[in-house]
Amino acid sequence: MASSIHHIYSTLFVFVTFFSFIITCSMAQGGTTVATWYGDPNGAGTDGGNCGYGPAVEYAPFYKYISAGGSSLFKNGEGCGACYKVRCTSNPACSGNPVTVTITDFCPGNCGAYQFDLSGTAFGAMAVPGKADQLRSAGKIQIQYERTFCYYKGYTIVFKVDSGSNPFYFATEIEYEDGDGDLNKVELQQAGSNYFAPMQLVFGATWKLQSNTGSPLKGPFSIRLTTLSSGKSLTAYNVIPANWRPGQTFRSNVNF
Repeated sequence: MASSIHHIYSTLFVFVTFFSFIITCSMAQGGTTVATWYGDPNGAGTDGGNCGYGPAVEYAPFYKYISAGGSSLFKNGEGCGACYKVRCTSNPACSGNPVTVTITDFCPGNCGAYQFDLSGTAFGAMAVPGKADQLRSAGKIQIQYERTFCYYKGYTIVFKVDSGSNPFYFATEIEYEDGDGDLNKVELQQAGSNYFAPMQLVFGATWKLQSNTGSPLKGPFSIRLTTLSSGKSLTAYNVIPANWRPGQTFRSNVNF
């Protein structure tokens, strides 16, 4: 009996250890790459970028600590919201301390697939105190990067209704996802239905659903989110009220 119990606990320990290893590996994407910066020296890059976050990148919880990502970071928009730790040791002005940034934009043109085009604020934050301008003057440096969990203390997931939405077409931008930060599946459940209809990625962090019945979409809407990195899901029930309007923002009571 004691031997059987010991065997069960040993098996459970191995399973938990293996599962934890898989999760750790999924977050441990990283290596050495190139970093540049754009926008104002103490700014947030551009006004929101291709993920569609808009002026929100200037304020809490981003605080300008954002980055445009090359194609393998941006992932055609599915990488929007993913968080990375970046640090530099290749320049005398580098502190070697990690800085956490969120992918909010796409780095086009000559950017490498894993290049970080950081905000001026985030780039300068990698420097030793008093040498942010010196580091920014380098323009382009080698950095180490590592995928990390997002954590927006005190924030739940927010849905911003796209200005082009109407009774037959609903689109929403999704922000402040803790954990993986990225999404690869978003589904919408209408009032009175048990079916979660798959939404389509429009661009960046904006997803849409078009009525295919000829009738208006019926609120309130529940929205189910599934992350890209680990496949975790959660549902924000009745997060969009029946009387929603384009341009409105709705805060859920859930987060990963």
